[in-house]
Amino acid sequence: MSSKKYGSNLLKGVRSFRVPSEVTSQVISSFLESLDCPRSLMVDMLYRYGEHEQLSEIEFDPKHYPDGLACRDAYAATKFLSKFKDLTLNHDLDEVAIEKFEKFELLCKQTNGRFRDLARDPLFKGRAVWLHNAVTRKIAQILGDYSPQEFFEMPDWGPGASSRIKRRFASAANKFQCETGITRELHSLLPIGLLNEVYPQWAYHLSRIGFPEYEIGNKVITVPKDSKANRVIAVEPGINLWFQKSIGVMIGNRLRRYGVDLRYQEHNQQLARLGSLNRRLATIDMSSASDSIASSVVEALLPPRWFQLLDSCRSHYGRLGTRVMKWEKFSSMGNGFTFQLESLVFYAVSLCCAEYLHVDSSDIRGVSAYGDDIIIPVTCLDLFSEMMSFYGFRINESKSHYDSPFRESCGAHYFEGLDLKPVYLKDKLSSFLSVVRAANAIRRFARRRQFYGCDARFRDVFDHLIQRIPSALRLRIPDGYGDGGFISNFDEATPAKAASGIEGYRVRNLVEVSLTYQEERTGYLLARLWSAGPPVEMDFNEQSRTRLKAIASLTSLDRPGLGRNSVPLIGRKKLKVANSLVQQWCDLGPWI
Repeated sequence: MSSKKYGSNLLKGVRSFRVPSEVTSQVISSFLESLDCPRSLMVDMLYRYGEHEQLSEIEFDPKHYPDGLACRDAYAATKFLSKFKDLTLNHDLDEVAIEKFEKFELLCKQTNGRFRDLARDPLFKGRAVWLHNAVTRKIAQILGDYSPQEFFEMPDWGPGASSRIKRRFASAANKFQCETGITRELHSLLPIGLLNEVYPQWAYHLSRIGFPEYEIGNKVITVPKDSKANRVIAVEPGINLWFQKSIGVMIGNRLRRYGVDLRYQEHNQQLARLGSLNRRLATIDMSSASDSIASSVVEALLPPRWFQLLDSCRSHYGRLGTRVMKWEKFSSMGNGFTFQLESLVFYAVSLCCAEYLHVDSSDIRGVSAYGDDIIIPVTCLDLFSEMMSFYGFRINESKSHYDSPFRESCGAHYFEGLDLKPVYLKDKLSSFLSVVRAANAIRRFARRRQFYGCDARFRDVFDHLIQRIPSALRLRIPDGYGDGGFISNFDEATPAKAASGIEGYRVRNLVEVSLTYQEERTGYLLARLWSAGPPVEMDFNEQSRTRLKAIASLTSLDRPGLGRNSVPLIGRKKLKVANSLVQQWCDLGPWI
């Protein structure tokens, strides 16, 4: 059979495959039985007998376990269904999320009231006064100054939706083509004359499609979080989001000079492992951190010029259902700079607490923040907690660890240096890829539990998933090639040597590629020009203006028959069969 025909038959088989309804329950029971501990037995019984409300409320306390091995099994059992979307609960997940959202909005209102007359605030006394001033100076030191050119060079759209464009259409090309939504606060900072100077080709296009279209602010929606509740985010006006992303990059670049690199999580993960070994570093998680950033706190902490910039780009109002609200919070999840802003605030507070207490320099180097995943010396915990209350934040005690050998940060979980990273089942198994992903997650979990090879206790559940797939579809691949096949050791896969004297092996695997549509409008050209860089020139000479306007006019809708350009459809993918060259097999080792 030719390779092309084989690939065609394989894809037909994958698309037509349906997982029997009982497989999900079988896998849940088999995995929990493999853990073979009291917690896994409890989780299994609660799920099997439909006690899902009680199951969703199970908490984990590492102090109850004498060693890492016992803790690891109980932790894996607790987390396995903690994000499972098919639990039958007595409460509405959206209602829980909105109720929590409004609770923290009220907390921000109280914090704003305190900060409007800070001298009368009963919490503003003693060391809180010194630390507040120190945090303000630290943030000013980290941020330094900025130039308008930097602000206009850094924007980006990001992959998410805006208030006018749904996520499935949220390509950069479509946003450049259609996005005109902006708040009045931002438009007062960016008149069209200024846009003509910095983005002449885009400003020319905007003038033709009705810019500006004023929006009152953002729109509150909910997205999945875990089995207990959904998460609230706010969808921003598109032009606001464009410049919010710029501010986020600017703050991130400045934090990187101080060793806080928000592009990667590895630093926090390594510090979590170190903290689990020496117990001198605590991992702290905040409750609804992005919904707790009160506007008066940001105004008090940031230099005036920075605050005015952020304040102009954020949404001051929002829609929650049919209500229009003036936000007490400064920004929420969905804003393009919220993540960097909260990282900046938490890092500055943590560092000032460590300096105030004169902790050892080696522990000061352990201070870090990745959003609301914070790492601080244990000796600073009381003072840090005091300052968090002062600024209106709440520490999530159930996810903060400092009085046991357990630490968790940025998806890394350790007990005395032992990797406890669990596996999560998030959805019912319904398709070929869902079975492969579940099997591979369990195989990697089994590998993490052994110094060499894979923990044989999980072989049955892995083999059970493989056997639910027709033999013709059981692709075997090495780890590191995604989830386009079942990851296996070399002997299980028995790959074929590459032909024509090429060193290595050939394996067939599935890859996901985005579905695309053909774009011939001005927005596509603008997206390509922006990605090509340099992103902006502040002093466009007349020749550059003429050239760019001419290029833009070539792609106007009045000129049919142009070249066809592919733009990905966000979140919509198709499968292709690849014949990958594997130079060295990334072996998981045998089941032992």
